[in-house]
Amino acid sequence: MNKYRSHNCNALRKNDVGNKVLLSGWVNKKRDHGNLLFIDLRDNYGITQCIIDKENQNFNELEKIQLETVIKIIGNVVDRSKETINKDINTGEIEVAINDFEILGSCKELPMPVFSDQEYSEEIRLKYRFLDLRRKKIHENIILRSKVISFIRNEMNKLGFLEFQTPILTSSSPEGARDFLVPSRLNPGKFYALPQAPQQFKQLIMVSGFDKYFQIAPCFRDEDARADRSPGEFYQLDLEMSFVEQEDVFNVVEDLLVKTFKEFSNKKLMFERFPKISYSEALLKYGSDKPDLRNPLIINDITQIFTREDVSFEIFKKLVKGGSKVRCIVTKNTKDKPRSFFDNIDKWAKGEGAAGLAYFTFEKDNKILAKGPVGKFFSEEALKEIMNITEAKVGDSIFFACGKQNEIEKITSAAREKIAKDLNLIDENIFAFCWVVDYPMFEKNEVTNKIEFSHNPFSMPQGDLEKLNFDKPLDILAYQYDIVCNGIELSSGAIRNHIPKLMYKLFSIAGYNKKEVDEKFSGMINALSYGAPPHGGIAPGIDRIVMLLANEKNIREVTMFPMNQNAQDLMMNAPSEVNENQLKELNLSLKLKK
Repeated sequence: MNKYRSHNCNALRKNDVGNKVLLSGWVNKKRDHGNLLFIDLRDNYGITQCIIDKENQNFNELEKIQLETVIKIIGNVVDRSKETINKDINTGEIEVAINDFEILGSCKELPMPVFSDQEYSEEIRLKYRFLDLRRKKIHENIILRSKVISFIRNEMNKLGFLEFQTPILTSSSPEGARDFLVPSRLNPGKFYALPQAPQQFKQLIMVSGFDKYFQIAPCFRDEDARADRSPGEFYQLDLEMSFVEQEDVFNVVEDLLVKTFKEFSNKKLMFERFPKISYSEALLKYGSDKPDLRNPLIINDITQIFTREDVSFEIFKKLVKGGSKVRCIVTKNTKDKPRSFFDNIDKWAKGEGAAGLAYFTFEKDNKILAKGPVGKFFSEEALKEIMNITEAKVGDSIFFACGKQNEIEKITSAAREKIAKDLNLIDENIFAFCWVVDYPMFEKNEVTNKIEFSHNPFSMPQGDLEKLNFDKPLDILAYQYDIVCNGIELSSGAIRNHIPKLMYKLFSIAGYNKKEVDEKFSGMINALSYGAPPHGGIAPGIDRIVMLLANEKNIREVTMFPMNQNAQDLMMNAPSEVNENQLKELNLSLKLKK
């Protein structure tokens, strides 16, 4: 028998009554009833209630023991009385009568309680992350993460994918986010970069003749933190396939995600075959390329209404003449909502930095009318046209805003979410996946006015490659795609450009000459010159998948040792200063800004 335990703290059942057992774990809770002391003993697997009476020589010592002390208990399994059975835990029908115990690991005064899942400040939680991870909810989240990764790895193996590891020390990339740089001791003045993703390496694996690759890949990006993005590092399911088109990638990923989400959640899937929404359609209908399809509200463009002579809403008419757009959101059967509901939405929009949201409700009294502050500015014919465009009915209401396209997309996207929450329209028990496709290959930088890659520079453009109009680069679409769930982007992917001549041309549009491409992407461009297969892939974020399955709003809750918002590890005191000898060895000196 193991000297520390005969069973774990989730193992004992009614058929173990009468047996002598050894249990080891943490003192989770104590309840002192005077002549009887109850101790909940916790380990990775669960909790067992242990009892000791005052006659036992160990009573006084156990009575004083600090919570979270690690102890070994020797005792006998006994039945609980009928009225004390705890149906919330698997061991709830029994308890262990303590005969003897031993302290295995003492505990200082706790900075935060472990038996409770109540919120504590980020600073305390991250500084004492090893305590935070003992707490039930986050402990279960991390176990879920492990199970999800194992499940995904097993499914990928079944599909014939081979798992390879790509380098962590690599070269810096001019595209994408900010790199983490690592100085080279053996090559003074030169730096490695930690990989933002294994992008080039996984393409090189395809060029090397392997057909299907995957990896649970660590990625490093010097980006600011968000609720759905850890600063510094994250993990993704990186995969790549040869001799495939876009649909082949979609089929693999859809099947994998459907199986994973069915395995680890009781929530319903809105779609098992994910809808495909073009990038331009997503921006129009949802104001975002990360649409939450649980939200039934749709955005419509009604700019043309404000060119009519029978519309006298002059503020918007002048803005439309100057090139602004008018977008609207219709809410169904809201005629009985109080004035405060509408005014609060307008007030909220102003708080978001917009001019506000105009609104009215469609009514009928012999003719179509608009009830609301701006309703008087619209003729019946104009109202009928709005109803036709938006499929609105009498009794529905409309919120609308005017502005430049990027401004209007931002405020209507946020308003769509705000209104849906206020009307309780979003079913939290659903996962709604979709693909966002047909991304533009290029975009114009609003500050520099230069043409840049909008997404992944290694993507294949759509259409007949012999007939592409390079004189109109903003019209070129790419085989680039994002997968989105409940408004959260899980991943970007693409069918890759495997033709060197075409790659030089596309990079030249973005301002790179042939020499720069050869220098920055030497490994890639050289490999593609030696017979490259058509290939493509994607890399869904593991952290975000687990965050959705665990029903968490912050990625920190599913990451074992996350950094804080300032990219600091408070537990290990990283980043830290290094001494002069270390800098000298790396041929570095520091020149800090004052």
